[in-house]
Amino acid sequence: MQKLIDIRAPDREAKPGTCREGSAVGSLIREWRLMKRLSQMDLALETGISTRHLSFVETGRSRPGADILMAIANHLDVPLRTRNAWLLAAGYAPRYSEQGLDSQRMALVKAAVQRLLDTHDPYPGVALDRQWNIVLHNRAASALLALLPDVLKTPPVNIFRASLHPDGFAAYTRNFPEWGGYLLQVLGRLRLSAKDPAIDALAAEVNGYASVQSLKKTAPASMSSEPSVLVPCMLDIHGHALSLFTTLTTFGSPRDITLHELCVELFYPADEYTERFLKART
Repeated sequence: MQKLIDIRAPDREAKPGTCREGSAVGSLIREWRLMKRLSQMDLALETGISTRHLSFVETGRSRPGADILMAIANHLDVPLRTRNAWLLAAGYAPRYSEQGLDSQRMALVKAAVQRLLDTHDPYPGVALDRQWNIVLHNRAASALLALLPDVLKTPPVNIFRASLHPDGFAAYTRNFPEWGGYLLQVLGRLRLSAKDPAIDALAAEVNGYASVQSLKKTAPASMSSEPSVLVPCMLDIHGHALSLFTTLTTFGSPRDITLHELCVELFYPADEYTERFLKART
């Protein structure tokens, strides 16, 4: 049985109403715990503290030590940006840097990602930030982005906006109910994990599109006798019926917020015709 430790040495026991930092971070911890559908006992057992101590932290009666705070954040899979916010709310200095992708310290990482995208050509590939704005792309992706109207391809191009807007890729997507539904699910999960006002505003904008409103009124497509193992993005581009599936790749063990939030999306041909078409354009 795991030993329960009521850790008090690095923490500060406070009288009710006197520990503002503990109260602030305690409510944040409770919010994430409930979102993960964990009881106080479950979380306490996983992080090696007592349920009583966790209760004191959540109610603001005790301020958690920075290491205990990060242990809780690690178990709840809290993003690095949010972990910094927790540390600040508890009265500690942030632990994670945020270097811009164009900064000198990120030059090697940026070059490596661009090399990965260029190697993936003639198949489309993009690198995305936390809001799914395109920050890097290859030549094949550029050809697709050229299809967008000016209002949607003004940097930064956002995948959700470009794919779901009725004048964007939605106009080319033959299986929009499936593909659009998948993107809305991704956006919904992103809102829950990021808790970013900008992403909330993006979701509100996207949900107001006529194409999305129509999508919500459409009954889910019935499964075919031979269902695909993946939901493809099926495009009709100038009379060419293309089918692509996608993969998402993230960095392992990042300690910088920009890297933690960066992901690479690579598209692959889902049928032989699409493969021949894309290779012929090189």
